[in-house]
Amino acid sequence: MLSEFKEFISRGNVVDLAVGMIVGAAFTGIVKSVVGDLINPFISLFMAGVDVSGLYIPLSMHTYDSLAAAEQAGAAVFAYGRFLMAVIHFFIVALVLFGLIKAINSFRRKIESDKAAEETPEPEPEKGPTQEELLIEIRDLLKNMKAT
Repeated sequence: MLSEFKEFISRGNVVDLAVGMIVGAAFTGIVKSVVGDLINPFISLFMAGVDVSGLYIPLSMHTYDSLAAAEQAGAAVFAYGRFLMAVIHFFIVALVLFGLIKAINSFRRKIESDKAAEETPEPEPEKGPTQEELLIEIRDLLKNMKAT
């Protein structure tokens, strides 16, 4: 049973999946930083300095100074600002993945077309009549011209 497990783990697909998960986790930190540190300030700039991720609607009669204060008090809130940031986060990840997959696909197509070009034999040049055949044809034409 242990040898079967070793065989399963050593397969390329499992290792590729593990590497993909690790890179994906690291990439999440980068995307969070892009959204929180680069995009959120621009959005806040256009919204008169309001931090978008801090936008919320309290679901009780009490008012709070911030989302953090409402959560500290244990109040139920509709935190739509966080949702907006999650949507932006999703679109950034989707855009990066789209670009990555598009680049990989174009690279694959180029490799496949190069392979196809290598495998396709060059067409042989068309063979015309030999010099002897041309001379025989000219001789026959001259004989026919003399006869007429």
